[in-house]
Amino acid sequence: MRLLIFPLLMIMMVTATAADMLRLHPENPRYFEWRGKPTVLITSADHYGTVLNADFDFVKYLAALEKDGLNLTRTFSGAGYLEPERAFNITKNNLAPKPGSYLAPWARSDQPGAWDGGNKWDLTGWNEAYFTRFKAFVAEASKRGVVVEVTLFCPYYPNSDDKSKSTMWPLSPWNAANNINGLGKVAFNQVHTLDGHGGLLAVQERFVKRIVEELKDADNVYYEICNEPYFGGVTLEWQHHIARVIAEAQKDHANPKLISQNIANGSAKVKDPSPDISIFNFHYTYPPTVVEENWKLNKPIGENETGFRGGADEVYRCEAWDFILAGGALFNNLDYSFTVGHEDGTFQYPPTQPGGGSAALRKQLGILKRFIESFDFLKMQPVPVKKKSSADTLSVRVLGQEGKAYAAYIHRSLKKHWKDKTSLNTGKFENWFKLDVPEGTYALEWIEPTKGRVLQASRLKHAGGELTLRTPVYRTDLAMSLRRL
Repeated sequence: MRLLIFPLLMIMMVTATAADMLRLHPENPRYFEWRGKPTVLITSADHYGTVLNADFDFVKYLAALEKDGLNLTRTFSGAGYLEPERAFNITKNNLAPKPGSYLAPWARSDQPGAWDGGNKWDLTGWNEAYFTRFKAFVAEASKRGVVVEVTLFCPYYPNSDDKSKSTMWPLSPWNAANNINGLGKVAFNQVHTLDGHGGLLAVQERFVKRIVEELKDADNVYYEICNEPYFGGVTLEWQHHIARVIAEAQKDHANPKLISQNIANGSAKVKDPSPDISIFNFHYTYPPTVVEENWKLNKPIGENETGFRGGADEVYRCEAWDFILAGGALFNNLDYSFTVGHEDGTFQYPPTQPGGGSAALRKQLGILKRFIESFDFLKMQPVPVKKKSSADTLSVRVLGQEGKAYAAYIHRSLKKHWKDKTSLNTGKFENWFKLDVPEGTYALEWIEPTKGRVLQASRLKHAGGELTLRTPVYRTDLAMSLRRL
């Protein structure tokens, strides 16, 4: 069925105009424009195996994202990276396909001996089935209103017990043991460098050029150079080189795609960015100080991976609201409920899983997306809170357009006061905080982030200056909408 609908979808993408393509918004390049509308990318998406794992039913998966109004997914190319079963203690890992189910862009040779029991790969030949599946996935995502982050490369993580080895590297087609080309006779931490790569740089460049050409007509793609390049010996020079290869490969395209760089786990200030980079992504960044630190870049700041905070929905819901209300443009919760056989997001993962994700959380993130889209967020920016309540655990994030509209998110779980990073502080809370707000009459709503329902609504007439905003009683977190009438 996918092959039957694929040609029609490709025709739709070819006829799309420049304004339909995902791009930086011309009025405010800290956000996106897609299909002619200001766009924030928000999702709770799978563990990156949608294309490389041939057993994964991506049609069912994308339908689940569409159902909750989510508009982003992240997929690893699989060109040189996949994971062994139980990597990072993940049960039913989509990046660990069963033998025979790993789909690589490289053709199989006639020589046996690859790690999975199949023939070794020929790094000079293409596996056309791979590109057919990749384009079908991107086309289906476009149909469902989902943007695809194509993560081109990933480092080989060192083992915790012996950092001179990596359990991922022996599985790679780039490892000399798995290809017939005599390439990749190097250590795992030399692969993503401009020297010492064992002949693999040309292979990487060739793949980049091919995938960029294959996806040139897609309206819903951006490229991330490398996942977590701060591990496994990936050099900054190599990253900038790959960004240049992408840029050169699409220089004659009518609608070149945006390029993302994954900067750090946690927080970091970007220094000397490549002019080819348009999106700066971070992992595990809470509280979202990284947005303020990099505000002057005037580019989208994203958090495209979460986890290692247990499986409770509330912490990832809070992380998302905090990040978007700090001025972030992109949020992707790493959702372990999507697996082979459970592509609708119903897998009940064990408590040992390194993250969360659920149908309930996806609905809550859909509420966040609709909330921020209800504002003219292009004209909003972070607004300082004049004075917090006496509770030193109160966190308030406010985006505002002076005298027009203000959006806020409140919770009682500042990082330094968390009882446990795997849960939010709960109780029967009432708080107040103050903003500088111009004179006018305003509509005030307090909204429950878990259900999207209005807990309390009122009109207020303000003489200008400091405005004290008093919350209704809430248990964990609360959103606020203040709009001039």
